[in-house]
Amino acid sequence: MNARETILARLRAALDPAPAPVTVPRDYLRDGQVDLDLLVDRLTDYRAHVHQVAEPAVADTIAGILPVGARVVVPPGLPPAWLPATVTVRADDGHDNSEITAVDGVITAAAVAIADTGTVVLDGSPDQGRRVLSLLPDLHICVVRAAQVVANVPQALTRLNPHRPLTWISGPSATSDIELNRVEGVHGPRTLHIILLP
Repeated sequence: MNARETILARLRAALDPAPAPVTVPRDYLRDGQVDLDLLVDRLTDYRAHVHQVAEPAVADTIAGILPVGARVVVPPGLPPAWLPATVTVRADDGHDNSEITAVDGVITAAAVAIADTGTVVLDGSPDQGRRVLSLLPDLHICVVRAAQVVANVPQALTRLNPHRPLTWISGPSATSDIELNRVEGVHGPRTLHIILLP
């Protein structure tokens, strides 16, 4: 018996008998009232810009955010009615990173939003697109329906497929240096606009 086999044998002997697996309760915090005002407060606290409008006003709201002639990339399943005529739209068909970085912004939908944490989650659905779309452009406009808002993280997890590419967004990208100076836009969009539909 060599040294490796001796060590492994001692480890196996120390671990026998293996303890029975413990069942972890997963039914905590399943209830809770959705509070849209709390979501707005949390998003605003994270320095996101929140616009509460009816769905017919989405295109006008986006036109007010972006300058005339702005170039935006959108996922292929985004509703065309949300896109204003004042911007140049490029549907994502697998653009490379340099093309995505060169646009003025991205417009997506969302999978779910969490009021307690002020978090918006994208899951790569056709109206949200690839993860890179929400990470490279300096401006991200995300449209969230009130029906997609849940009270807390456990409720959100019941709506999400863990096998999808999930992107959790709590405000614009931000980091702090050793002196706690906040810098935005290092790891994602510097500016985040959330359009919240009733």
